[in-house]
Amino acid sequence: MKLLGEPLFARDETGRLKSRIGTVFLKTPGLVTQAGVHATQRLAWIKELNRERLEAGLPKLINQDVDAEMERSVDLLFDDALVLIRPDPYDMPLAFEADELLQTLVSKRKIRYLNTQNAKVRDALRARGENWRMSRLPVSPEEMNRLIANARVPISGIPIYFYNPSTGTRFLTLETFAWLESLPDDVFRKHLAEIAHFSALRNRFGFPEIDIFPSGCAFTRQAFEALNAEGLETGALRTAYHKLLEVFHQSVPQSLRDETFENIEWRNQLCSTLITQPHTVVTEEVVDDISPEFYMQIEWLPGCRIEEGELIFDPVCEELDVTPDDPELKNLCDPRAKIVIFNYVRELSNIEYINVGRISRSLSSRAQTAHPRFNVYVVQVKEAGKPRPELRILRFQKWGVCEHLDEGKDMVRAIMEAVDYTDYVLDRRLGCRQLGMNLPEKVTTARIPLTYTGTHALYYGATCWSVYFERSYIKGCATDKILPRHYADPEFDRRLARLLGEAAAVNCIVGRANTNETVIFDDGDEVIVFDDDGLPDHLVVSDHTGAFKQYETPLENVAQAYAAPVNKRAAHLPDAAGFAELYLDAFQKRFEHVQQEYRCRQRAFDKLFKHRPVDPAGSFAYRWQCVLGRLDQTDAAALTKAIRNQIGVLNP
Repeated sequence: MKLLGEPLFARDETGRLKSRIGTVFLKTPGLVTQAGVHATQRLAWIKELNRERLEAGLPKLINQDVDAEMERSVDLLFDDALVLIRPDPYDMPLAFEADELLQTLVSKRKIRYLNTQNAKVRDALRARGENWRMSRLPVSPEEMNRLIANARVPISGIPIYFYNPSTGTRFLTLETFAWLESLPDDVFRKHLAEIAHFSALRNRFGFPEIDIFPSGCAFTRQAFEALNAEGLETGALRTAYHKLLEVFHQSVPQSLRDETFENIEWRNQLCSTLITQPHTVVTEEVVDDISPEFYMQIEWLPGCRIEEGELIFDPVCEELDVTPDDPELKNLCDPRAKIVIFNYVRELSNIEYINVGRISRSLSSRAQTAHPRFNVYVVQVKEAGKPRPELRILRFQKWGVCEHLDEGKDMVRAIMEAVDYTDYVLDRRLGCRQLGMNLPEKVTTARIPLTYTGTHALYYGATCWSVYFERSYIKGCATDKILPRHYADPEFDRRLARLLGEAAAVNCIVGRANTNETVIFDDGDEVIVFDDDGLPDHLVVSDHTGAFKQYETPLENVAQAYAAPVNKRAAHLPDAAGFAELYLDAFQKRFEHVQQEYRCRQRAFDKLFKHRPVDPAGSFAYRWQCVLGRLDQTDAAALTKAIRNQIGVLNP
């Protein structure tokens, strides 16, 4: 392939890329990286082809041939590590052909796509199992916070802007603009003049020097053009400023006015603004209706597509055969993802495509476990005949064969204990459902083979089975992620209080707790599903982790933990006492309802796990007996009173 200009990623003596744009040609294969714009690169290409033809004694290209060269060319942009294809949404096959040609020069993992805000581009990529090529790597909350904090920059004074290094634009937020009022008159004037001047300018990339966050709000940078910051006397300047501030304030959605890291919507949107280049995509565009806590947490991995019934895995993982020790490539080509895909293809005969992602950290607010491996995966699977792809959540079993081998057990014992643990997880699920916990309707189990690379030297390299549990994605919001602005609506609070109270009662009955006996509730597993008006409709417990951990503790001992859902929201509630009363009323009624169900059908409850061994050391059947006995013996009114005594707003 002929090259005009510098090789890809060539740098000058200062370390900067020599070229930021390129054009790849497919009729006569070639790449142009010469300085200029894409139009001048195309002209340079035609000029070079004509020069070669004249040297060979051939006539210049006729207009028809020139048009053909132009039509079969694709725009490229370069950053420090990636080649970015800017496809024509109406001719994606041409973009894919250019992609394959570029892969002869650079690894596929270094090639990404622009224009992914266009549905045709997104659909074409995900149909090839290539979500990973249009979404950014995941950013943890800690990394997001660090990125935002480090993005603060000045122009000539105080660092009042958030800087996007990809575009060179500095973003001004409402809270920062409002803060300017507190500055001394001379500093106040200086910064208003700076904002007015640079808001009217564009940098050499064509992007505004200063722009407004959030992008797209009714208040725009053009509002500063009429501000005579240097000519007005101080009083008149502050009056003009207040008028601008009021318009700015009214234009920003209420959900983005709280500029703190605790405001997930503000943090996510600002982070996206600071890292996203023009025409790129963010996670919520790849997967429709995804909840805030999943935003930017999914790291998409190479997937597969199905063509005429043939399974085609993404060939990027074949690079591991050439460079098996490349850490970046090993991280991208997750062996679990490929085997999960294989499982789906074996089970479903009408798949069009599959995309697999992983979540590197728990979305729960409780302390993280010490397990370093990825345990939660997201699968987007499209079946023929269905209008939309389905989103499914896969959670790998915490204690499997590999973990038991790491404890020094032999293979047979490790397998037996892993199987027992699978049964234990499913028995807990059944027990929770029997006692009224609203869990996902369907959970299935599957397994994948993995090569053991742990600490038990005798079995190093052996094949071990790893079990995972699969459920559908629950569209809603975790109760601990509800934004404070929602609590301003009394009807929202009334519904939430009752749903939390009912869920708390069942949670209390089944004794959900972590390994140190701390109650697990309202920390990420309880998901509120909203109705069409945005009000709480019902609550689903997405994961019953920790159920039946507390099976002997008197329930009055955990009253403080079940007062916490009210106490931690009290500052945001216009009627915290009313919320507490509704919560307690729902708690007691639900507890008494479950008691009545048990007493009416006691034999059915008692015999449910009769086939399981009863071991006082802690078998599930024994725990089940203890939980039922405790349920029957607990005074619901006294328990509710104990919780009431721990609620601050009811005990001033």
